Amino acid sequence: MDKKLVHTPEGVSDIYGREYTGKLNAQKLIHEKFSLYGYEDIQTPTFEFFDVFSKEIGTTPSRELYKFFDKEGNTLVLRPDFTPSMARCAAKYFMDKDVPIRFCYQGNTFTNTGNLQGKLKEVTQMGAELMGDGSIYADGEMIAMMIESLLAAGLSEFQVSIGEVEYFRGICRQEGLSEEVEYQLRDYISGKNIFGAQEFLLEKGIDAKTTEMLLQITDCFGALDALDKAESLVNNDCSKKAVDRLKKLYEVLCAYGVEKYVSFDLGMLSRYNYYTGVIFKVFTYGVGDAIAKGGRYDKLLEYFGKKAPAIGFMVVIDDLMLALNRQKKDEDSENNPKVITFTADNYEEKLEEARTLRKQQIRAVLTPAEGEAK
Repeated sequence: MDKKLVHTPEGVSDIYGREYTGKLNAQKLIHEKFSLYGYEDIQTPTFEFFDVFSKEIGTTPSRELYKFFDKEGNTLVLRPDFTPSMARCAAKYFMDKDVPIRFCYQGNTFTNTGNLQGKLKEVTQMGAELMGDGSIYADGEMIAMMIESLLAAGLSEFQVSIGEVEYFRGICRQEGLSEEVEYQLRDYISGKNIFGAQEFLLEKGIDAKTTEMLLQITDCFGALDALDKAESLVNNDCSKKAVDRLKKLYEVLCAYGVEKYVSFDLGMLSRYNYYTGVIFKVFTYGVGDAIAKGGRYDKLLEYFGKKAPAIGFMVVIDDLMLALNRQKKDEDSENNPKVITFTADNYEEKLEEARTLRKQQIRAVLTPAEGEAK
């Protein structure tokens, strides 16, 4: 047999033993938190029609999708992201319902990117979606539940960075930038590539004053006072309303008692163009990328025929486990099973000992003593 076959392709990995046990336990704890908030489980297909993740919807670029064909010639893709699937599902089964819908999910996503930088192409995600509620209270519920879920899983040192897409969009409209320039500029700014953004604006003939204003938003981050600075930079209603919404959101998060985990970043944008309002990401030390992210997508369901506001988030379980491991907060040795050895002479006695432990919810492994027949 070719020895290469015992290895996995680039970007995927095997998980087993204690590592997998820890992952399953984290998923269980997060799911319990979702359930306490009244979220119902939903399972969507691993692959969908290509159009569910099309460019028009503003999701993952086509080149990063795993594409294949069915017998009828339809183009299918492995899901790179759960949110469009959730939107499709809500439109299909809850078209005529106007009450808020609460979904939660878990499963794997697949992204065919060559720029890995240590990232996996297949990851496990857990998340929640609240559809049919466009209020600031829905925003607060989502962010608070996400924070509580991470705390339940054992993570204690992290920061939720909150931004607002409409703030940036308002500036672009104020300065008369085209949608094409806005989207390209969003890519530069979301990647914190300030020099690239500056060069791009120069190439597009954007004047120095407008360029300076657009780049200044990357300095609007930090505690609550960052919102005052952001508000002072703009004179359009769209951006000012975005800042005002964030201030009200902060009050809701204070009511939940989670404000110490929160900061603001008006220069934070997303590669997903379906986001329409508040967006947020969770960062912690030991991991180079956000371990959780989400936001409001009030127009996404319209692509599937249902007009309804929505907000959601997802946790990358693999990155969460990496953070827990590097912060020495993964499962400790107390969770290791008790090993009971036996011989042919005392097998029944040791078997009864193992059964007694298991009835007490204590893990026990029964194994033959060295030298016993195998």
